Amino acid sequence: MLSYQHAYHAGNLADLHKHALLAAALDYLTRKDKPLSYLETHAGRGLYRLDGAEATKTGEARAGIQRAEAQEWLPPDHPLLRALTQVRRSHGPLAYPGSPLIAAHFLRRGDSAHLAELHPAEYDALTQVAGFAALHRQDGFQMAQAVCPPTPRRGMILIDPSYEVKADYAAIPRQIGLIARKWNVGVIALWYPILTDNRHAPMLEALTAAHPDALRSQVSFPPARPGHSMIGSGMWVLNAPYGLADEAARLDATFRAHA
Repeated sequence: MLSYQHAYHAGNLADLHKHALLAAALDYLTRKDKPLSYLETHAGRGLYRLDGAEATKTGEARAGIQRAEAQEWLPPDHPLLRALTQVRRSHGPLAYPGSPLIAAHFLRRGDSAHLAELHPAEYDALTQVAGFAALHRQDGFQMAQAVCPPTPRRGMILIDPSYEVKADYAAIPRQIGLIARKWNVGVIALWYPILTDNRHAPMLEALTAAHPDALRSQVSFPPARPGHSMIGSGMWVLNAPYGLADEAARLDATFRAHA
């Protein structure tokens, strides 16, 4: 359960999809001069090296963010590129931000952040870069249930499990239902992998039945290597901010053209 480490996959095509939507959502939310809360249930280490041993071994970043930047998949003023630029100024040209540091780029004085990470080594690394947030070394859903509704009530939560345990798929609709009842104004974003066995489908059916107005964004891409089962990336967003559906459509067209 605690074996997953995102350093092998940082900056891959799934990250590009997820982080482009996350940055677009936070960019919109922080335009209004009102404080907000940002929560993550599975934060990871927060900062990655694209020239590190893990990323070099898989090559997923080369086929992901590095290829996308070279081919200009994102417009020059895209919020994700702005966050990337800031992180690289501080940590070098081959640094890549996880979602906590993408969020940090947008959060302002007066905003609140809560990040949960259970993996000991990942949590220790997170403490080195996430001084802007309250950190929780515990199960992310337990953190979310304890913190929600947060103060300020306006804000967003990113749910991004490793899905190492197949039971996660069955548990997530209930967990989201509990969060949504406690925090009915919160933007609730769930990332999920699209695998060859389509195991995410029952989870999405349950979520759609309970929340028919939520935004769903899915993109497809080839397996990272022979035998790899992930062939796409999905984001499900309840109370999606204005304009996020347009960004999802743009990403879908971009992935269809390039991936």
